[in-house]
Amino acid sequence: MQIPFPSSFEKRVLADDFLGEKLLNALNTETPTTIRKNPYKPINSFENEEVIAWCENAYRLKERPSFTMDPLFHSGTYYPQEAGSMVLDSVLKNLDLPDNPFILDLCAAPGGKSTLIASFFKKKGLLVANDVITARSRILYENLTKWGVDNIVVTNNDPKDFQRLPHFFDAVLIDAPCSGEGMFRKTPHAREEWSEDNINLCSARQKRIVHDVWDTLKPGGFLIYSTCTFNADENENNVRWMIDQLDVEKVISMPILGLQKDRENLGYYCFPHTVNTEGYYFAVLQKSYDSIKRTKLQISRDFTKNKENLGLENWIDLSGKELFTWRDKFFLLPENISAEMVHIQQQLRIVKIGCEVGKNARKGLIPSPDLALHSDLKKNIQQIELTEKQALLYLKNETFPLTGPIGLTIATYKNIPLGFIKNLGNRFNNLWNKDWRIRKSI
Repeated sequence: MQIPFPSSFEKRVLADDFLGEKLLNALNTETPTTIRKNPYKPINSFENEEVIAWCENAYRLKERPSFTMDPLFHSGTYYPQEAGSMVLDSVLKNLDLPDNPFILDLCAAPGGKSTLIASFFKKKGLLVANDVITARSRILYENLTKWGVDNIVVTNNDPKDFQRLPHFFDAVLIDAPCSGEGMFRKTPHAREEWSEDNINLCSARQKRIVHDVWDTLKPGGFLIYSTCTFNADENENNVRWMIDQLDVEKVISMPILGLQKDRENLGYYCFPHTVNTEGYYFAVLQKSYDSIKRTKLQISRDFTKNKENLGLENWIDLSGKELFTWRDKFFLLPENISAEMVHIQQQLRIVKIGCEVGKNARKGLIPSPDLALHSDLKKNIQQIELTEKQALLYLKNETFPLTGPIGLTIATYKNIPLGFIKNLGNRFNNLWNKDWRIRKSI
């Protein structure tokens, strides 16, 4: 049975010529299943996949598979993401960013837009992915680790904490918490949580978030503001407030086919009735150009460069990477931005930085599950190929009968690494991260 729209929402939409009945009708249809593939971990096509024009490696699927029961999902080869939010790929490609941009994804969990930015980077630049809620920041850590890149930092901070990094980022993405009208198609129960009061609460919170992080943008940097809702109070009106209250140079036009300009010609909508998405709004503002001298960054004393390689060259391509020790663990960081990454560590609450390699024990390296998921893992290392059933048992953090090379080995499924096992001959140790284990019955 279809959950009805809140009466005040329905009245609001029908009274708005910009939206109207066509939106209500579209919100009562089935939402499409869309995914974005990981360019660093290529896999074969899904059946009958349809290309999404505004995002690289993005597709609509004819049927929704069981992602939880697909080992390739857990290995980070693709990410299920709403098609409208994937327009971020075209937005980034239309911005005048430096070769190694620093980008902050402020409200990042669970990680769809962060993994998209990581793909856009092509292993250059620096992504700081943040979420203020601790449990959500851990999910963000998991999804970015599975994506297999090391030019990332995951943080767990309130937006105002980024005032400690003035003029640091070339672009800031604020996918702001909102009233979620765009979720009415996929998650009908979201209709029961909608209210006029919540719109007002969200609008005020969104202004506060933007105000708190504005100073972390470099002069000439770009603010990408987005929501998954349709009302002007959280979208156009908020963008107008930013223009009036902040030192905005200009609003950036986006030549992307299929998008509908908003009511004030400031931003853009992806509507379910025009481009078959759930619902997405965005606007791009450029900060005014002011001259500023950047402070030279110093590496924290508790972060130490490590000249040992721990035999890592046997596992992973180390070109362009530096090894650090921190909190008794080893981490790989990109050499060209390691100072900036460590500077962030001094200012913010860190959940993840770079790629955690593991700990050094008396008998040698105890590897982290993160290392096995890195996209630069060498192809010729010792592996044991698992069947689908074995792979799912592995991802449940269980053991099963296994034959193959003895010692520390990579477990793979369809030649894609899942994680480490230590094969002892008569049994093996499952080194998959227990926090990520599948909890459903197989």
